[in-house]
Amino acid sequence: MVKRSGKQKVTQQRGIAGMTLMLLFARPMTAFIQHGRLATRIRPIIQSVPRIMHMSTSSTDQDELQEKVRLKGDEIRQLKADGIDKTALAPHVAELVSLKAQLPQDPATITKESSAAPKKEQQKQSKKQSPAAKTAAPDVELTTSELRANRLAKVEAMRQAGIKPFEYSYQTTHTAMQLATDYDGKLGPGEEDTEMVGDVSVAGRIMTRRVFGKLAFFTVQDESGIMQIQFDKNRLGDAFQQLKDWTDGGDIIGAKGTIRRTDKGELTVYAKEWKMLTKSILPLPDKYHGLTDITKRYRSRHVDLIVNPGVRDVFRKRALMTSKPRRILDDKGFLEIETPVLHTQSGGAEAKPFETYHNSMDMDLTLRIATELHLKRLIVGGFDKVYELGRIFRNEGISTRHNPEFTSVELYQAYADYNDMMDLTEELVCEIAKDVCGGLVLPYAEHTISLERPWRRVTMYDIVKEEIPGFDFESLDAQDPESLVLAKDAAAKAGVPNVAALNSIGEVVNTCFEELCEAKLIQPTFVIDYPVEVSPLAKPHRTKPGLVERFELFAVGREHANSFSELTDPVDQRVRFEAQAAKKAAGDDEACDVDEDFLLALEQGMPPTGGLGIGIDRLVMLLTNSPSIRDVIAFPLLKPDAN
Repeated sequence: MVKRSGKQKVTQQRGIAGMTLMLLFARPMTAFIQHGRLATRIRPIIQSVPRIMHMSTSSTDQDELQEKVRLKGDEIRQLKADGIDKTALAPHVAELVSLKAQLPQDPATITKESSAAPKKEQQKQSKKQSPAAKTAAPDVELTTSELRANRLAKVEAMRQAGIKPFEYSYQTTHTAMQLATDYDGKLGPGEEDTEMVGDVSVAGRIMTRRVFGKLAFFTVQDESGIMQIQFDKNRLGDAFQQLKDWTDGGDIIGAKGTIRRTDKGELTVYAKEWKMLTKSILPLPDKYHGLTDITKRYRSRHVDLIVNPGVRDVFRKRALMTSKPRRILDDKGFLEIETPVLHTQSGGAEAKPFETYHNSMDMDLTLRIATELHLKRLIVGGFDKVYELGRIFRNEGISTRHNPEFTSVELYQAYADYNDMMDLTEELVCEIAKDVCGGLVLPYAEHTISLERPWRRVTMYDIVKEEIPGFDFESLDAQDPESLVLAKDAAAKAGVPNVAALNSIGEVVNTCFEELCEAKLIQPTFVIDYPVEVSPLAKPHRTKPGLVERFELFAVGREHANSFSELTDPVDQRVRFEAQAAKKAAGDDEACDVDEDFLLALEQGMPPTGGLGIGIDRLVMLLTNSPSIRDVIAFPLLKPDAN
């Protein structure tokens, strides 16, 4: 750090004071109004302004000044209670600020800072206080605007002193976790490591700041965790005063020094020097109330990550959950090949797409709702194992389990079927869980989830029969109109809504499953053998007419994966596409069109293929015990903030 003479220190301190007052009074008073609340009493706006800037007054003058501050504060509170206009109130606030700026010393700071005066001297001064000073109302926290002005003044003061408030780089030797590991079980209380070769160098964000006269203890957070840094005036010299004057909670600093344990046994970096790396202009949320509003947490995710270590842990685990399946699939010989995000027509799923327009090509396009059809065309082209992990876009509703933009991994394997895909699904999820959670038994809400293999496998018809035991949907004739009436009647009696508009027994059975069964599937369960009406891309079941070889994986009451023995008959595929197109023409926004390019590829010949899609976001929810999909998406889409 740069050492300064006493004269330079005074000049720098005056610079802070002057700049802070300039920023305060140069701005309209309405800038200090926040959500309709005007601070009734404002702490001296220049928190770091030294005593050199305050006028010298006698003890009697100080008492009178304190009394004026108290009376003005009471007056402002009464004016607010009477409903005074903000503009009319502004001059009163300005007068209060002016009065408090004349106080002989800074009575409080945001962080805990005690006077350097001897304890006995403090006690003597305390006894001399007048009754008016003792009964003065306690200070109120500064508004965000005031704190921001104060910090900007410090930035300017640092620049005037030749110090960079925003550094370019900083070399570190250790993280908080590395220090904790290296010194685990080493050094007793009060001991310093005198045998270490060279100093440690650390960097991080100031989370708490405690200053006691000639000592200061900062709690600093880096990516790996929390560490304590001790600053001593005897070690730092003039740099210690700079530390007190210029630092605030939220600043990013670097420090070099030795390692010691405090008398209480806390591992500490005992700083020999420090450096401002980034001056934070805005304060961190209150330590005790924190960032609790859920929408604010999503909207200000960067702050959420700073103050909530659990949130950082979720996204650290998410990163592992996107890299682990890639490693597993790569080791099995799969190739990840990227497919287009912009499509000329939607396909590969039943979902409403987002629409866009290509200016140069003068084309209406949609964002992809699945990667399926292009990956299958790669299978036709001769690749036996392909996959893509990427973003999918569906213009649908938002809920705790649905987000319009989400991540999935889709894979296709030639010469495999949906039985092979069930085995692969179990392997992928279990390997990811062991990497991320350390085991296969994990908590979710009030449940304990066991991922031990094998998982339950049950047909859709059988699980619906468990909820409607007096009726057998599987025995009905799909071609008999009366059977459809009986199916609807049984479903309606079981409390299933909106069955009157359904057009087939398969649709009735699927709706019964969604309404009566899905939410009860807490442990991992493969629901297999779906009606053909709701599975336009799956191969017909080899032994059960009217069904297809398809499964979905359910756990904690929601779907996590979807798989088919893929349809390879181009004639059958065309019939199903045309049925989907008819539904779309009738007003079904989620139905797909006839994809002639894909049909042309199928006519070239696609080998027997098993396909699988796993929703990464929902898997992250499961493995991190997160109740909402927005909790596991770093920056979920939100409506603009009206405020």
